[in-house]
Amino acid sequence: MSVADHIPNQMQVIEITAAGEPEVLQPAMRAVPTPAAGEILVKVIAAGVNRPDVMQRQGSYPPPAGASDLPGLEIAGEVVACGAGVQRWRPGDTVCALVAGGGYAQYCVVHESNALPVPQGLSLVEAAALPETFFTVWVNVFQRGKLSAGETVLIHGGTSGIGSVATLLAKAFCVKVIVTVGSEAKRQAALALGADAAINYRTEDFVAEVQRLTEGKGANVIVDLIAGDYAEKNMQAAAVEGRIVQIGVQGGKIRELNIMPLMMKRLTWSGTTLRARSIEDKAAIARDLEARVWPLLDAGKIKPLIHKTFSLTQAAEAHRLMESSEHIGKIMLEV
Repeated sequence: MSVADHIPNQMQVIEITAAGEPEVLQPAMRAVPTPAAGEILVKVIAAGVNRPDVMQRQGSYPPPAGASDLPGLEIAGEVVACGAGVQRWRPGDTVCALVAGGGYAQYCVVHESNALPVPQGLSLVEAAALPETFFTVWVNVFQRGKLSAGETVLIHGGTSGIGSVATLLAKAFCVKVIVTVGSEAKRQAALALGADAAINYRTEDFVAEVQRLTEGKGANVIVDLIAGDYAEKNMQAAAVEGRIVQIGVQGGKIRELNIMPLMMKRLTWSGTTLRARSIEDKAAIARDLEARVWPLLDAGKIKPLIHKTFSLTQAAEAHRLMESSEHIGKIMLEV
């Protein structure tokens, strides 16, 4: 293992002291982790805040076996040490990375294959906003949902971190984008991001609007973070041979469901989580992203939308903002 001289023995982290409200997020000191074979140690400059972090804090989304118990699924920073066998990265390189936990800390280990170069022109805060959302959108919307040019996608939560990235990528690949939002300010923000239409779900029936906007054909792909009573409505809004990708359950459990539209329209409804996937699975997604999406970032054609950045010790405030759903884009922690 190659190790930089300036790495301390201890680091500041944010721990979940008990399942509960945001105030259970508390600063603590822990030993700096040592990278195992194939891993790199990253001095974290910024970390993203995501819904799974909130769910973990609430006690409903425990980390997978072997992962850090600290929250934080995406980071960016400087490589300061390399485990045995690391080939791509060297101390001094800057990377962004998808991690299974441990991002709310001054240092974090990650397998080298789950790290990607910082795109040209992006700050490390912006780079830290990429991994969790871009991996999630890419695997669900493009790999599983098979969204392609000329199709129509319906994105629920169009100004969330996931929604904003899904909009940017869909437009980059010549797709018609319809989103749902909860306010006029968010509607305007979604249109500014490039959405072709934004439906205020508080005042409009999104099923009727999608049918109107697609001349009765429906959406080819539906990206849903809600579940609950959206499940049956999604089937009604979907096109024949449509694909519904479930990547969240903010609306709670689905109590009752008529699956006849699923059969009549020959729909595909899939659900995934990213965190528990194997290192190899995540590495394959990373390679695909680097080949197909990173050139768009390098060229400045797309960039993540940052709503607000907090210091690491303000993690509780960042979680309160996320739970308010008032943000437009990503919420970040700067270390």
